[in-house]
Amino acid sequence: MKDIADLVGRILFSFIFIYEAIDSIIYFNKTKLLMTEYGLTFQQDLLLIGAVILLLTGGTLVLIGYRIGFGAILIMLYWIPITFIVHSFWNDAPAEKRLEAILFMKNIAILGGLLFMAVNTSGKYSIKTLLANTRVPKRFR
Repeated sequence: MKDIADLVGRILFSFIFIYEAIDSIIYFNKTKLLMTEYGLTFQQDLLLIGAVILLLTGGTLVLIGYRIGFGAILIMLYWIPITFIVHSFWNDAPAEKRLEAILFMKNIAILGGLLFMAVNTSGKYSIKTLLANTRVPKRFR
């Protein structure tokens, strides 16, 4: 049961990041406009392409269960700065402060999940386990 829960958890968790990457690709120009609203005007194309690469690579590694620690670190490289830039509730108007504080705490909880994934193994149902248990025939060694 633990192995199945681990697999389902990795699948559900990784879709957050893969979806965000695909959304950023589909709405590339709108995302750049949003970046401008948050004050990110320097090298927007490079930042956005880098974010998409981090999210897709990290999300895919977590999804397939191969090098999930590295995948989680890649996602954290994106998630930490974005959390403090986008959900800076301490700078918001009182009407928006409560919602932004909740969204900030949600992102902090996701960071906790990423840290948990970074230090734990990928489980029984993963590419890493499949590769470790696959025997190479003698003629190919």
